[in-house]
Amino acid sequence: MALHLVRHGTAGSRPWAHGDDLDRPLDRHGREQAEHLLTHFTGTTLRAVWSSVAARCVDTIAPTAAAHGLGVKTFREFTEGAPAAVFIEMLRAEAGQPDDLVICSHGNLIPEVVNALSREGMTVFGTRSCEKGSVWTLRTRDGEIVSATYEARPGLSRRL
Repeated sequence: MALHLVRHGTAGSRPWAHGDDLDRPLDRHGREQAEHLLTHFTGTTLRAVWSSVAARCVDTIAPTAAAHGLGVKTFREFTEGAPAAVFIEMLRAEAGQPDDLVICSHGNLIPEVVNALSREGMTVFGTRSCEKGSVWTLRTRDGEIVSATYEARPGLSRRL
């Protein structure tokens, strides 16, 4: 079982001139990244898809959720500015569950979570980064988060 932390796709520049930044939509490239994620998770058994309340996060992961017959459940705990400790508590509560869970969040929060878990003993394989549209896959064993692997451009290798 794995926990997949997805950074939302590209969504234009800040400040967004059309209102609340939480409503900022994906741009064309961000929609392409969402389609690559759909390919990335093909063949994976997902039990749930969770997201930050930000539209760009929901829009990034909605195609994957729909392809798996799931909805997207939103949480403020995965939104920019939320404490990493709460995010980590939620991950730990899910670590022993069957099948995979996908969570779409932000580029400031995901690295905080990965770094905190690493300091606590989680093994990180390969590169540490958090590009838009990327995925951190956290592997679990016996209800514990034991390792993490980063993929900057998920879904592209499966399309070739």
